[in-house]
Amino acid sequence: MDKSKRPFIKSKRSFRRRLPSIQSGDQIDYRNMSLISRFISEQGKILSRRVNRLTLKQQRLITIAIKQARILSLLPFLNNEKQFERIESTARTPSFRTKNKYK
Repeated sequence: MDKSKRPFIKSKRSFRRRLPSIQSGDQIDYRNMSLISRFISEQGKILSRRVNRLTLKQQRLITIAIKQARILSLLPFLNNEKQFERIESTARTPSFRTKNKYK
């Protein structure tokens, strides 16, 4: 069969509609901590737009709200709980020398 005479076949991919993670009544604001905390990882990083399933406009507003909350000390810049655990577990004990160099 000639390439020009082939019928156009549309690929049939299944499309799954995204469920909105932000409801229409939710206001994106730095004071809305219950909403903002859903878009921050355990380490305190802002999650990406693909993970959040947000539109570009919503992601920008969420990012601005998170940064404002951090500046006003409503949110920490970093979640240091894991860092403190690591420091405590790797604490060194002082080693005493048994030999004296200057003898």
